Amino acid sequence: MNKLNALAQHKWKVIILSFLVLPQCLQAQETLDDSTLLDATIENVVRYAIKNQPAVQKALINEAVTETTIKGKLADWYPQLNAAYNLQHNFKVQTAVIGGNPVKLGVDNVSAIQLTATQNIFNRDALLASQTAGDVRRYARQNTGATRIDVAANVSKAFYDVLTTKQQIKTTSEDISRLERSLRDATYQYQAGITDKTDYKRATIALNNAKALLKSNEELLKAKIEYLKALMGYPVNAPLEIKYDTLQMENQIVLDTLQATNYASRIEYQLLETQYKLQQANLKYNKWSFIPNVSANGAYNFNYQNDQFSKLYNTNYPQSFVNLSVTVPLFQGGKRIQNIRNAELQLDLLEADMSDLRNNINAEYSQALASYKANLASYLALKENLDLAQEVYDVINLQYRSGVKTYLEVITAETDLRTARINYYNALYQLLSAKIDVQRALGQINY
Repeated sequence: MNKLNALAQHKWKVIILSFLVLPQCLQAQETLDDSTLLDATIENVVRYAIKNQPAVQKALINEAVTETTIKGKLADWYPQLNAAYNLQHNFKVQTAVIGGNPVKLGVDNVSAIQLTATQNIFNRDALLASQTAGDVRRYARQNTGATRIDVAANVSKAFYDVLTTKQQIKTTSEDISRLERSLRDATYQYQAGITDKTDYKRATIALNNAKALLKSNEELLKAKIEYLKALMGYPVNAPLEIKYDTLQMENQIVLDTLQATNYASRIEYQLLETQYKLQQANLKYNKWSFIPNVSANGAYNFNYQNDQFSKLYNTNYPQSFVNLSVTVPLFQGGKRIQNIRNAELQLDLLEADMSDLRNNINAEYSQALASYKANLASYLALKENLDLAQEVYDVINLQYRSGVKTYLEVITAETDLRTARINYYNALYQLLSAKIDVQRALGQINY
């Protein structure tokens, strides 16, 4: 019976412990999933970078800073309430002679509590904050968008660069397998007296070169993956195994080359437009400097006076008032006129910047489109070369095994096939990178 009770108690302890530990395990798993990628496709990699890249996070923080600044400026439209307290003891009260008699002006102890209120009716600083709040918020959001676009484009290119090296490693590994098989065949033929030793020595040289190339690309891949991690904001010590579908990527190379540029779709142009609106508001602000500032003020004072400190707060002598304050700027040495002229010149500068940006966008699009077309032509030619190189290798390898071709021709065909494969994948990823440049020039990358 005691054993059954002990067993039951142990069972309940296990159940309770499971409930306590399981949530922590689940939380740890969620943390792992948030900080690492299990399915590192290009879409997921870009999405991860936009969420975790420090530059994007800083842009979002700047948005929050902008919002708090706007709210702080708009707070000037609300009544400004203040309270003040004063306690004063006069060691020697001022005395005045009135009618030939000395008269004491005041008492020994004075205290006051003052409540004041100020309400802006017209204030150009507060008015500027009200009229530009939307544009300032928009500018902050556009800055964040520009950062996201830069991150997405750079991460995508780095992703394709990693793929290029991975494909080179894959191609070289396949070459090594073929060369090892060829080396065995050449060795057997030499041992059988069919060929001389030059064939298997050539096979050994080719195999060693392939292994050296493989090692070089493997080290290069490590550096490129670390660079991709840095662009993503990915944990340094966490593994990142990217995934890709070559067939799907081949289907993504198509691009409409007849599209016209639309300046308004470029985030850089949108930023300049917003800056222009803000500068127009700044020009109005400087013109408002000729208009009076108007505010309403009011106060209620609790005044206490008594020669005896213990009875100071026994009697209150209140005072209250309300007034309308109008401040009219009359002369400031021409400062306001110069500020207005400066604001107008700043608008002229922004117009010149917008014109310059339009020219740069046209040039950037032309260069990106030319690069895309050149890479597309290269890709199509190299794709055909790959098919031909594979066919040539298969035929020559078969003829070599039949004793028709020499091993030198096999090595040449293998080299051509390896080069064709590497060039094909390089062309594919360069074409995809060129497509990103075109889309960026057209303002079609948005996050």
